[in-house]
Amino acid sequence: MTERALSFGRVAQAYERCRPGYPDELYDLISGYADAPIRTALEIGAGTGKATRLLARHGVAVTATEPDPAMLAELRRQVPDTVTAVQATLEEVTPGPSYDLVLAAASLHWTQPDGRWSRIAGLLRPGGVFAAFGGAMRLADPTVEEAVEAARAPFLASDDISTQDGEDGMRWPGTELRARPELGDVVQHEIPRRFSTSAEGYIGYLTTVSAYLALPDPRPALAAIRRVLPARVEFVADITVHLARACAPRA
Repeated sequence: MTERALSFGRVAQAYERCRPGYPDELYDLISGYADAPIRTALEIGAGTGKATRLLARHGVAVTATEPDPAMLAELRRQVPDTVTAVQATLEEVTPGPSYDLVLAAASLHWTQPDGRWSRIAGLLRPGGVFAAFGGAMRLADPTVEEAVEAARAPFLASDDISTQDGEDGMRWPGTELRARPELGDVVQHEIPRRFSTSAEGYIGYLTTVSAYLALPDPRPALAAIRRVLPARVEFVADITVHLARACAPRA
């Protein structure tokens, strides 16, 4: 768990306010893939509970893990009493009951690569579902995007998380999942989303992005970006979803 992964706590309320939640279409996609009703779920890096609430609305008993104490406190304020909230990383979760679903909403890249997939598979019942999903909010207007990149350049070369995507269109973590014997039936889906917000709303979102949180002082970078934004900002926030199924142990 890197220092950057634990940087969100100081902006926990902004994270809750400025980041969008997840649509019912996502739950329908996951439950339609499952081979049985989803009754229990373990969430990795639940943040302030954006995905947690989606599952809870559909009657799933969620154990939501979150390593950052400030984010965990905000999560507890936001989710219903039916959710069990635990301060832990994936690496600290003790194997116990097997879950119908293990999920990571924009958090899997913060887990340790060594042993990641065996830990996840060990938390699932045979045939249980692993779901990873997320996606950056990207400016829809290329002209605005170019202006923002130029304004950001003196402070940050990029604000993306680097991942290893495949040449055949399969994106990470699907590229890793396909190679794991513990997990099979890997599929990738895209859920399109478009949003509009004020320039201030978009800057609010950027205050919750780890690349800016890692700067000694993000305010000059954010001020430079704000100066080139129009009053209203259109952006793309498509959700990339990866699903896989836990294979039964071989005899």
